[in-house]
Amino acid sequence: MAILFFALLSSNGEAQVHIRVNQIGYAPGDSKVAVAMSNKSLRGYFSVWPVGGRQRAYRGRIEAAAGSGWGPFEHYYYLDFSELEEEGEYEISLEGAVSAPFRIGAGIYREYPGDLLTFMRQQRCGYNPFLDMVCHQQDGRAFYGPVPDSTFVDVSGGWHDAGDQLKYLITGSFATGSMLLAYELYPEVFQDSTNDLGQPFPNGIPDVLDEARWGLDWIHKCHATEESLVHQVADDRDHIGWKWPNEDKSNYGWGENSYRTVYFANGEPQGLNKYKSSATGVSNVAGRSAAAMAIGYRVWEKQGDADYAQQCLEAARGLYRMSKQKEGYQQGNSYGAPYRYNEDTWADDMEWAAAELYAATGETRYLHEAKGYARQIAATSWMPLDTADHYRYYPFINFGHYALYPHVEKSFQDTLAAYYRAGIEACLARARRNAYEVGVPFIWCSNNLVTALMTQIILYERMTGDTRYHGLLLAQRDWLLGRNPWGTSMFTGIPRDGEYPLDVHTSVWALTQEMVPGGLIDGPVYATIFNSLRGLTLTEPDEFADFQNDYVVYHDDIGDYSTNEPTMDGTAGAILMMAYFGARSSASR
Repeated sequence: MAILFFALLSSNGEAQVHIRVNQIGYAPGDSKVAVAMSNKSLRGYFSVWPVGGRQRAYRGRIEAAAGSGWGPFEHYYYLDFSELEEEGEYEISLEGAVSAPFRIGAGIYREYPGDLLTFMRQQRCGYNPFLDMVCHQQDGRAFYGPVPDSTFVDVSGGWHDAGDQLKYLITGSFATGSMLLAYELYPEVFQDSTNDLGQPFPNGIPDVLDEARWGLDWIHKCHATEESLVHQVADDRDHIGWKWPNEDKSNYGWGENSYRTVYFANGEPQGLNKYKSSATGVSNVAGRSAAAMAIGYRVWEKQGDADYAQQCLEAARGLYRMSKQKEGYQQGNSYGAPYRYNEDTWADDMEWAAAELYAATGETRYLHEAKGYARQIAATSWMPLDTADHYRYYPFINFGHYALYPHVEKSFQDTLAAYYRAGIEACLARARRNAYEVGVPFIWCSNNLVTALMTQIILYERMTGDTRYHGLLLAQRDWLLGRNPWGTSMFTGIPRDGEYPLDVHTSVWALTQEMVPGGLIDGPVYATIFNSLRGLTLTEPDEFADFQNDYVVYHDDIGDYSTNEPTMDGTAGAILMMAYFGARSSASR
């Protein structure tokens, strides 16, 4: 998109001052801090004006920003207007430069969880309501399973993972559980505008539950028998260019648009070609699926669907048994390229599963085992690290500590809170080293890490009442919504009149040129990662060229699969934090 903010120009036409602000805006009581970037030293005051108004709403002093700005500008400043609480639409001016417009008001985030669910529906496999077509009904033929290789098994349904059309239980299980948790925490935010197929006909059920049930139903298919669990459908043979999902030209040995390879979780390294995954067990995929099923039991029992609730509980028990029998992790599989999901943790998923099963059944063995897994995983995460393999430490947040917290004694609650606090403190230390106060390393899918950090702070606050990290939470939100070097939101179509990713790396955009709102893109990466990736070529001149640096890069370009590809699990993981802001801003009315 064309950049929607203005900048002060020098006599030779070179931009000197740029202002970065959260383009959605702020609840009245939020801290509100924009970032200014300049090639010259600034001092004095900035002003906040109502859009279209002549009466200044606020005047504040420019403050030098802490930490590095990463270039290419020489100076970075904070513009703090937290004292401004009057509702309205505003823009910031500084020496002739003007920011993007933003709002201050209650309820301004309430519409956005629905946008994220719109993107989730666009990712559906089977019947896709956005495209109004049915795809991949021949998924698929089994490998590494309890049946002979190439046996047909029905695992149609689920979600396409990102811009490609693969399906992973690694990500699908997290997406399902995360949406269910978001609903349990903030049910008042979610509307009913579609039916269970995602068509625009209300059915009396919140849309987030329709979407979560789409995930649960697919997990049921993946776990069709007590001894079996599918963890992946298709592989990078999918990556052959833009294609309609109902006319999939990929060929897995049975012809184009036909059967696709189905990988069963067996706890062993897998790979049908050159590249092999690592594996030691199945507890990550089976445990996370068990947790989602246990929450599903609780939710659908309250919804009055006792039969479906019982199916979920039985599946949760069976998946947990499988997890116990083969403790360890199963990774994603590749075929023709070295890139795969490198998850290598699993005790967090077992803690989450055991805690949710204890909540569902009251059986003390689950509580005892959950505490053991909590001690085993402790504060292990990506948070203290500056780099990690792709999707290592997935799902980037341990929901198990939060699920277990209400069921244990005070001393153990303190231990669980300390695990969360250790990770947050590591991110806070990193945030203090840059002007934008963003606290994550810029590995692939850095935006997923941002939403995970936000979610961990939200859950920590709910557990303890300790709000010392609330400023860090708001800084991560603002980073995702425009307070970053490029001045862009990291969600497609959010806000509608703002700067957001448009030329995204998906077949839907390539073939339809229709923007689907709500998709969280991968996000910025270290320049070293970007420069090392295969087959990555920008298709147009870089609209953000003046804001790139040698450290971290982002491109709104369909050719950049590393920074500009919206992901299903990233979007699902962002629903909880967006629902939090929707509920919080509404409550301040």
